[in-house]
Amino acid sequence: MTDMKLRVNDVDLHVMEVGSGAPTLVFLHYWGGSSRTWMPVMERLASAYRCLAIDFRGWGQSGKEARDYGLQTLASDVIAVIGQLRLENFFVLGHSMGGKVAQLVAAGNPVGLQGLILFGPAPPAPMTVPEEQRKGYVGLYDSREGAERVIGNLTPHPLPDAFREQIIEDSMRASPGAKRAWPMEGMIADIRDEAARITVPVHVIAGGDDSVEPEASLRAEFEKVLRKVDFTVLPGVGHIAPLEAPSKLADAIRSAQKSLSATAASFTGTRSLTPRTAPG
Repeated sequence: MTDMKLRVNDVDLHVMEVGSGAPTLVFLHYWGGSSRTWMPVMERLASAYRCLAIDFRGWGQSGKEARDYGLQTLASDVIAVIGQLRLENFFVLGHSMGGKVAQLVAAGNPVGLQGLILFGPAPPAPMTVPEEQRKGYVGLYDSREGAERVIGNLTPHPLPDAFREQIIEDSMRASPGAKRAWPMEGMIADIRDEAARITVPVHVIAGGDDSVEPEASLRAEFEKVLRKVDFTVLPGVGHIAPLEAPSKLADAIRSAQKSLSATAASFTGTRSLTPRTAPG
């Protein structure tokens, strides 16, 4: 494993690298996670792929001095990392909030992007979560009790103690601005127009026990915006599959990557945007 620090858009970003081979897989974490959320999955893929995981600004080991933690800024950071590392053949993988950022990355049509693989991704439409409820989310990562409450909401399944402690640590050490940006801005951001411009194939992986982003809602949301999207469901898995079931998720990613590579060359054009209502 290699740790890198890259100066991107006036912020130091931490990037974790493991494995070798082509294509490169670029992993983006969820709200409350970090690059190490993806490590159990990357370790299982490292024999065949070069795997890179980015700590978003304000999270993990990345700089926490920034003021702007908006989705467009996070996507700009990712595109800058891709440019600095001169990636030429890569897939972007996003989890939850990271899935929404991944959509914005793909909408920019970076050279070399072959496809998106998204696990439990936030949809492109605004979430219909009341403001008072979203305000309540802001302080959850300020205490151990709040972080544990979030874990209970993310999965109905027990986690190994080491992973629980990792989640709590990652959640609490984020910058105040990063903690606030997703519930107060990112959740309600409407990126449907941007998502409709995606010109690479997309594969969505859903956890069968995921109550945060259930399969039915994901299908309804993404099929109305994207021209080409396929789905895989992992039975018995909640919203944090990278830590709950890393072997299952790694297998699903491997299969999705091969499928997307087989269709990427013939995939062109976009689908017109259809108005719709966002889920809760």
